[in-house]
Amino acid sequence: MPGKDESPDKEKQLESFLKIGLDERTARNTVANNKVTANLVAVIDEAGVTDGCSRTVGNLLYTVATKYPANALVHRPTLLQYIVSSKIKTTAQLDAALSFFGATASEDFKLNEFEEACGVGVEVSEEEIKRAVNEVFEENKNVILEQRYRTNVGELLGHVRKRHPWADPKIVKQFVDAKLYGLLGERTAADDEKPTKKKKDKPAKVEVKTIAVVTLEQPSEEDLNPFLIFPQPEENFQVHTEVFFSDGSILRCCNTKELLEKHLKATGGKVLTRFPPEPNGYLHIGHAKAMFIDFGLAKDRGGGCYLRYDDTNPQAEKKEYIDHIEEIVQWMGWEPLKITYTSDYFQDLYDLAVELIRRGHAYVDHQTPDEIKEYREKKMNSPWRDRPVAESLRLFDDMRRGLIEEGKATLRMKQDMQSDNYNMYDLIAYRIKFTPHPHAGDKWCIYPSYDYAHCIVDSLENITHS
Repeated sequence: MPGKDESPDKEKQLESFLKIGLDERTARNTVANNKVTANLVAVIDEAGVTDGCSRTVGNLLYTVATKYPANALVHRPTLLQYIVSSKIKTTAQLDAALSFFGATASEDFKLNEFEEACGVGVEVSEEEIKRAVNEVFEENKNVILEQRYRTNVGELLGHVRKRHPWADPKIVKQFVDAKLYGLLGERTAADDEKPTKKKKDKPAKVEVKTIAVVTLEQPSEEDLNPFLIFPQPEENFQVHTEVFFSDGSILRCCNTKELLEKHLKATGGKVLTRFPPEPNGYLHIGHAKAMFIDFGLAKDRGGGCYLRYDDTNPQAEKKEYIDHIEEIVQWMGWEPLKITYTSDYFQDLYDLAVELIRRGHAYVDHQTPDEIKEYREKKMNSPWRDRPVAESLRLFDDMRRGLIEEGKATLRMKQDMQSDNYNMYDLIAYRIKFTPHPHAGDKWCIYPSYDYAHCIVDSLENITHS
């Protein structure tokens, strides 16, 4: 029977981790960490070892699950096959592979270059290891004889590793231990004594009147330029994310090389940022910080910053606030590259919402706000979540044409209502509002939500730092 805090899923995961040779403590600690668990489950599945494997392979798989660079996930199955087939069988080889893929990211690579970087196929004989150990001991003989068993064995191993990076570390350690014993013999009581620290003679006290001098600590580079932490646009291959779903699956998002090159071509390699206030009130002190980051980074890198009005809620927005924001931005000394409005992209946003429905990723819902709240608390799907795509397309068109009353329908994105992360619950993408828009006029009676529109407009405007 599962314990109080162990669900059947966690027991199954624990069993799976024990099958690949993890010790029980490591396996239980892993199950307690949702992110590592999801990664390790995916790694075991990709490696095809759901029925178990040797401890050596299992430990390497665990390292992949915890250290693999997320910007190169497309290549992970390749690495796992090298591990399972014992072409990569030591931690040194795996560390080299992780470094290789961290630099390669999602780009194509040549297998021969990968194999060379990781020592695939390189066999270091025991004779070669023995010879290297003898050389290291000969070079460090005087120090070893002086320090005896207090010698830093890790340094000796490091010297051998420099000569033969792909040598089996266990065999290297055996030869080093044997050589040490052969040179020094049995440990003595003196070897186990703590070395006594020589007391330094205290100099005679001389009274000297001193004047307190305050030395100012030199500011760090980041203190002098806080924008150093932001990567350059050409480093955007590092942009990636992992989305964990309640069923154990993981959505890995990473731009293709073609899309990244298209993006760099559109921006000319320059930094493009945006300051995106909603025009529903006057600016406050917090906006000053946002302006410093958005406009400041663009200025520091020789790029540009858009002043974008995030005007998705016509009920709260006024022309008065739009004028005020522009005035304050200029008063603060910032010059927008361009002034834009989210409402400029209403047609694009609508077209993309239709595409979401067609792909089965959005649906028209009729729940009231109270019902939505209740279903979220209970982690239940809306009763309209699985309605036919054609039906949602027709109803969304009715919403656009004003044929459905305000509050009677919304468009929601299909996410994960059973997730522990409430941000994963099906968010509202569109709602009906029969209110004229201060910038777009009365062309629309459905308006996109901030959650839906914000990131899409960043993409449409080719923003490099969001």
